[in-house]
Amino acid sequence: MARTVLITGGAGGLGAALTAAFSARGDRVVIADLPGPRLDTAAAEPAVEAVALDITDAAAVRAAVELIASDNGGLDVLVNNAGLLHLHGSVVDLPVADIEAIFRVNVIGTFAVTQAVARQMIAAGTPGAIVNVSSIGGRQPTPGMGAYESSKAAIDQLTRWAAIEFAAHGIRVNAVAPGPIDTPMMRIDMPEGSAAREQWLARIPLRRLADPARVAAAAVFLASDEADGITGVSLPVDGGQLLV
Repeated sequence: MARTVLITGGAGGLGAALTAAFSARGDRVVIADLPGPRLDTAAAEPAVEAVALDITDAAAVRAAVELIASDNGGLDVLVNNAGLLHLHGSVVDLPVADIEAIFRVNVIGTFAVTQAVARQMIAAGTPGAIVNVSSIGGRQPTPGMGAYESSKAAIDQLTRWAAIEFAAHGIRVNAVAPGPIDTPMMRIDMPEGSAAREQWLARIPLRRLADPARVAAAAVFLASDEADGITGVSLPVDGGQLLV
């Protein structure tokens, strides 16, 4: 049966893979992202609805979720994929404004969307699934990336918090936790054969970065009936990086 799936940050690298994976399953996909050319391009895809949304605006989030639920007869799956990655710096150098920006999007924004969708699901009496995009960085620190990684540690805790509270309503909450994802942007920053890429690969037993399609497949699984006994889990898709 086709479900309605809301994917935040659906216009970018991993978002596109998530959209393709859920669409291939036959689900109705609604992507929410900041307005701009990327969202316009994504909106041109067949059978994809696009909504311009800043997830840090709680009032806008509530209104958008209400509209999406009304237009589609409810919401069945939420994938919290929107996030900031690019603000890095050491503990002594990172501006406070940067860590505030990261937490505003990655944590508070994710919370706002989760809250709004869960309220819709609970009011409708609809069992559902929420999948958060976390990172193995929430468990394995990398110098200079601690602000982002701290936000993902918070996402893992938010996943467990929501899972225990929503279980009585039949709503499962899990996370997928990739290592570095081999997106087009990553291939620009770390091209094949570069020293930076080789440094990352040296940390990964399977010697490959996370394939966006494989990360998306993990999210589809966690949102599926095949995973109906799983909640409160953050599933690594990291080629074994957490083992070393």
